[in-house]
Amino acid sequence: MAKLAFRQVDVFTRVPFLGNPVAVVLGAEGLDAEAMQRIAAWTNLSETTFVLKGGAADYRLRIFTPRMELPFAGHPTIGSAHAALEAGFFPAKERFTQECGAGIVHLARRDGKIFVKAPPAKLVPVEPPKGITLKPGSPFLAVDVGPRWATGEVADANALAAVAPDMTALAEWSNALKLTGITLFAKSDDCVAAVHVRSFAPAQGIPEDPVCGSGNISVGAFLRETGGLERFGRAYVARQGAQLGRDGRVFMTVEKEEIWLGGEAVTCVAGELAP
Repeated sequence: MAKLAFRQVDVFTRVPFLGNPVAVVLGAEGLDAEAMQRIAAWTNLSETTFVLKGGAADYRLRIFTPRMELPFAGHPTIGSAHAALEAGFFPAKERFTQECGAGIVHLARRDGKIFVKAPPAKLVPVEPPKGITLKPGSPFLAVDVGPRWATGEVADANALAAVAPDMTALAEWSNALKLTGITLFAKSDDCVAAVHVRSFAPAQGIPEDPVCGSGNISVGAFLRETGGLERFGRAYVARQGAQLGRDGRVFMTVEKEEIWLGGEAVTCVAGELAP
């Protein structure tokens, strides 16, 4: 098989080697799902994507964790759009579309960032797993945006930084409830961001996701559902990844009918794969 263009992109940062990396394979029409899954396991990143021509949008995207395919994910969508634009995979424009397992996704470029309109969120209450202490009075909601994150607020940023889940127990709990994992957040205690976020998905082979797009979308949907946007505003900046040395910034806009996730991205590796 011919060699394929390959990029590794750090998302939610303009600084190489921060944020959250995604591996992007461009022009992957000749790969089947088995080969894509094998490559995703090899890169061993939280997600690896495959950009394909055709379909009902400007390009098609398939997204894989080391263990499974996802219908949608935020940071792989932004990182793949960055790589595809950089490589000239489709004509550059300010607004464009992506076809993925969740359907047609709308994207836009503005102020040096790429924004993606999130799929509609579905929220249902769940009981938190053992060892997770929420802020008094906070609900715990499973938020389905393709990935399905159990989402809740903890007392403050220090409590969030101290969270250390039992990964084996969390994986078993996530599998039992058919959840991707848990995303926890707290009000920021600095002048950098409004919200701090952490996401844990050991059931997907990702003990902690450095900066999670779908997790941040879930937080936005949670705040909208529970009236929490009054504290942060409908446009706010979230911070994630500091505990892993991957400090990133996520730009959220949460409206009544729409949630937009935005961030910067930078290519750190450009080369070829010989599958």
